[in-house]
Amino acid sequence: MKHIIASLLLVITLFACKTETKKASLTVNYPETSKADSIDTYFGTEVKDPYRWLEDNRSSETEVWVKEQNQTTFGYLEAIPFRNDLKDRLEKLWNYEKLGAPFKEGAYTYFSKNDGLQNQYVVYRQKEGLEAEVFLDPNTFSEDGTTSLAGLSFTKDGSLAAYLISEAGSDWRKAIVVDTETKEVVEDTLVDIKFSGLSWRGNKGFYYSSYDKPEGSELSSKTDQHKVYFHQLGTPQEQDQLIYGGRPDEKHRYVGASVSEDEKYLILSAATSTSGNKLFIQDLEDPNGLLITIVGDTESDNSIIDNVGSKLYIMTDRNAPNTKIITVDAKNPTPENWVDFIPETENVLTPNTGGGYFFAEYMVDAISKILQYDYDGKLIREVELPGLGSASGFGGKKEDAEFYFSFTNYIIPGSSYKYNVEKGTYSLHWKPEIDFNSSDYESKQVFYTSKDGAEIPMMITHKKGIELNGKNPTILYGYGGFNVSLTPSFSIVNTIWMEQGGVYAVPNIRGGGEYGKKWHNAGTKLQKQNVFDDFIAAAEYLIEKNYTSSDYLAVRGGSNGGLLVGATMTQRPELMKVALPAVGVLDMLRYHTFTAGAGWAYDYGTAEDNKEMFEYLRGYSPVHNVKAGTAYPATLITTGDHDDRVVPAHSFKFAAELQEKQTGKNPTLIRIETNAGHGAGKPTAKIIEEYADIFGFTLYNMGFEELPNKSVLKEFKE
Repeated sequence: MKHIIASLLLVITLFACKTETKKASLTVNYPETSKADSIDTYFGTEVKDPYRWLEDNRSSETEVWVKEQNQTTFGYLEAIPFRNDLKDRLEKLWNYEKLGAPFKEGAYTYFSKNDGLQNQYVVYRQKEGLEAEVFLDPNTFSEDGTTSLAGLSFTKDGSLAAYLISEAGSDWRKAIVVDTETKEVVEDTLVDIKFSGLSWRGNKGFYYSSYDKPEGSELSSKTDQHKVYFHQLGTPQEQDQLIYGGRPDEKHRYVGASVSEDEKYLILSAATSTSGNKLFIQDLEDPNGLLITIVGDTESDNSIIDNVGSKLYIMTDRNAPNTKIITVDAKNPTPENWVDFIPETENVLTPNTGGGYFFAEYMVDAISKILQYDYDGKLIREVELPGLGSASGFGGKKEDAEFYFSFTNYIIPGSSYKYNVEKGTYSLHWKPEIDFNSSDYESKQVFYTSKDGAEIPMMITHKKGIELNGKNPTILYGYGGFNVSLTPSFSIVNTIWMEQGGVYAVPNIRGGGEYGKKWHNAGTKLQKQNVFDDFIAAAEYLIEKNYTSSDYLAVRGGSNGGLLVGATMTQRPELMKVALPAVGVLDMLRYHTFTAGAGWAYDYGTAEDNKEMFEYLRGYSPVHNVKAGTAYPATLITTGDHDDRVVPAHSFKFAAELQEKQTGKNPTLIRIETNAGHGAGKPTAKIIEEYADIFGFTLYNMGFEELPNKSVLKEFKE
């Protein structure tokens, strides 16, 4: 392959056009991206892939390309006149104390806290009547704050803890074991752990999951056979016992193991994709106990919530698309013996346990509703929540008389509450002190009609009193996949957008889990276009109701949501002014060849399944649907160079296609964060810089030479 042609010098020209908003424009000369002759044949059809070479994240050519693209992108972003104002305002608003909900382990109560602008949350602990002390400070894990805490698990007596760390945002983890009293490391670090929790068996050791280290790049090579191991303390990792996943008949992409709260059972789940799993159980009190199959197929999602002796409580969507809880005896646990405990309803159920009760969280049009049941299935009460929004954390240990839950929505910052399980009462534990007045904003739910007549809910949030004149800068955010539900949640980032007069809209489109398995399946495989149609219809609704217009509309989404943005902007480029695909799945013909991508086939299908599936994927794959001579919206693609979930090659290839074929003056840029992955554990400093760039790019390309609401900047600077 020829070396990349050296980039031209970045020429940035600022000129003003006499339009209603004094529209400014920056002209960019892009680095030239070389092409290579790479062709794949699918069912007799040849498909060119000229930027295949960008998939090699270890090559010097790719390294040079990334550097040149970032030089171009940051040259553009740095010329935006109000970029630093946005960054300063973000830092000002972000700088408040944040506390996680407490939890008890052994003699201590643990909680996470961020003083304000710390790159990572610190784990504290406290004994009753004593001052809190630092237990783990991830800010000390690396100089640049890019090593994060990715998991923490305690023994039942609280005397030992094992925690996972992620370096540079990678999904590959390391595990470290400490004596909780002394906080000293007690043995060598375990390595090469991926997509795994840590579950202790007494104080002997713990279960974890991983893949064999792939040949080639660990950031992009396919990982296909997950395995569960038991690590016994005091022994080297190479002697860890393989529990499941070593034989051909045990080959699954996602396998996980956990120990029941009473430590009687090992529970093991095995899945080939992100939906549907087999379920097994092993009696740990029986020295000769073997794994017993509960569910032997992957046609449903199943998990053991709890047990009382040999009586199992299982959450399942088997013959229950909205999920139910059943009971069964562990000696005969297969589905023909199941008995309904909490039956399926018209709303989606997500259960938890704590304090000797079940807490059934239902989504009613994406809003939380909590019902408390005893272990006989008797309804005790509906918990009256602090408002309409999202509740989480209703759960704890069986012996807990109290535990903590959190509540939030789009205009109420997340607060934590202490709940009394017997009385059903709660009190405010912690509320953030933040420079944001919720009463100045409003958030409402509307329903709109999609292309095929489906009714879709959408939350619209903005400052009170905005004029519906079609000129409000608006971000339409979506996901639409993998049974993920977008429920109301406060974000300090969105306050920046809204205080500038922005509208923030989130539709609950198909592919998500807001209305159960049927809603999810209606946005998968050969029905994936429903997801894009739902999103497009949301944009049309906002325009029709004069919240905004195409000149002031930005579409945004990450991961599967990045696919949503990529497909929407290539199908309807005139509909929006700005497109913001983040860490997106953008090459639908090859996504399954990287890392764990093959596990996404339940939602997408693959180009190798059959001719119909290949043609359907090619029909919307963003990388393959960039057309020469088309005026695409101003586009800022964001990704991380260490993203091993959705490899950055997706974003690289999409950027190259857009830069080659874009017509008109709208910029098509890619911002590649270094030492960053898919998003989890990203340092605060990097998050603030990224959002200042995203909002700056968005407003600037909507025609603003200065911020719409400069007064707020004046106030906070004074």
